[in-house]
Amino acid sequence: IERGPMTDAVEDLIQILNLEKIEENLFRGHSPDESWQRVFGGQVIGQALVAAYHTVEERVCHSLHGYFIHPGDPKVPIVYEVDRARDGRSFTTRRVVGIQHGKQIFNLAASFQVPEKGFEHQASMPDVPMPEDLPNEVELRQAIASQLPEAIAKHFVRLRPIEIKPVDPQKYINPEPMEPTQYVWFRARKAIEKGNFALNQCIMAYASDMMLLDTCTRPHGISWLSGKLQVASLDHAMWFHAPFQADEWLLYEMDSPSASGGRGFNRGSIYTRDGQMVASVAQEGLIRFRG
Repeated sequence: IERGPMTDAVEDLIQILNLEKIEENLFRGHSPDESWQRVFGGQVIGQALVAAYHTVEERVCHSLHGYFIHPGDPKVPIVYEVDRARDGRSFTTRRVVGIQHGKQIFNLAASFQVPEKGFEHQASMPDVPMPEDLPNEVELRQAIASQLPEAIAKHFVRLRPIEIKPVDPQKYINPEPMEPTQYVWFRARKAIEKGNFALNQCIMAYASDMMLLDTCTRPHGISWLSGKLQVASLDHAMWFHAPFQADEWLLYEMDSPSASGGRGFNRGSIYTRDGQMVASVAQEGLIRFRG
């Protein structure tokens, strides 16, 4: 594959997910050089899942639940400690703690299962335009970059490893209130090894945190670009229902049924373009108006 900005971005993500083993059940992860202010939550989720997978054989993650405890420092490595909680006949449970500066910044519980057949049903994928008919997020961001301070604009338009095509984007500048729902197509910008469930799940875990929290701010007509909004992921849960390829278009259907107490609750369903539901997501985030 010829390298360029798109493949470089994905290769960088894969390298970030490629943890260094420093001792039994101990792994070290790094942040990208362009990290801005704090470590991206999806990165920590993905790395923690990688750490858990390093202690599991021939089983696939079916669920994970994580809590963000402290903001991550992008300038220093994150150490992940894995607790091999249980190895059963069908299920394996792992607990992972991410540590920086001697403190827990994130903890994760993940469950893995031996693949098996069973009853099947699912919700139907919503009827939305296909990704080929939509502009990508880079184009939308570049259109307003000249209106932003230079330091913010450079971060705002950088090429990310995940390509995004929103169906119903909200304005970044002077947004108007919208329904607390959104639909976004996304995929990795280069080919990912087929059949590698662990890598594809870790990339999806990374991507799942990129846009979900925005859903609960849509009804309130405010953007983080205003400087008046404090947002942060508080927890993150995922359930994997079926195999998928992270380099193929996936539809992320999101809604926010509630916001209260300075927190917004968000839900997501992820589908392949042929309508198979492959994952579900839930997250609560901090949303404070700073005035």
